[in-house]
Amino acid sequence: MFAWLAEEVFEGGTDQFDNAIRATVHQHAAPWLTVVMSRITLLGDWMGILAGTCCLLLICGWRRKWGVARLVLVTMAGAGLLDATLKLAFHRPRPDPFVGTKPSTWSFPSGHALVSLCFYGLIAGILSLRRTRRRWERTLIWTGAALLVGTIGFSRIYLGVHWPSDVLAGYAAGLIWMGTVRALGSATEKGQAGEGPDQDNRR
Repeated sequence: MFAWLAEEVFEGGTDQFDNAIRATVHQHAAPWLTVVMSRITLLGDWMGILAGTCCLLLICGWRRKWGVARLVLVTMAGAGLLDATLKLAFHRPRPDPFVGTKPSTWSFPSGHALVSLCFYGLIAGILSLRRTRRRWERTLIWTGAALLVGTIGFSRIYLGVHWPSDVLAGYAAGLIWMGTVRALGSATEKGQAGEGPDQDNRR
């Protein structure tokens, strides 16, 4: 999906889609909704995400959950690096915002969408790890995270600071990175499990 969106953006294939979605969303703008969206978008802002990441690391250190701390550090550092790299690679200009001033960074992909998916998806994953969680509790956790991430992405379109295709690409890039982190984590766990018996035998 990300590769397709990137190609379409380069060729201008998303222009009609982006403009139609922006116009439709802007038609339903209201003062109270603008206030709500302006607050919600802050939940995906880098400063807020960075503060939340630091809090997670402190909690992990206090509880001596070093494995989780490494997961948090790798996931969020990688998300930040991926966001910065992709923006510089594509150099897509921002649209004219409906609310506020135009951000100084490039537009594609949406950093709010990418980083919020990684951060709140990570929190949902951590909260779901407890074996005492019932299925409905896990479903509620993941549903809440998905709604929050989706609303943050929508707020970027509502405020006019991103093209809709930027937000979709941000989600796609975030899913790619989260999938990569999970695959690497599973491979590491299997490797450690495989080395355990050999090390015991050598002892």
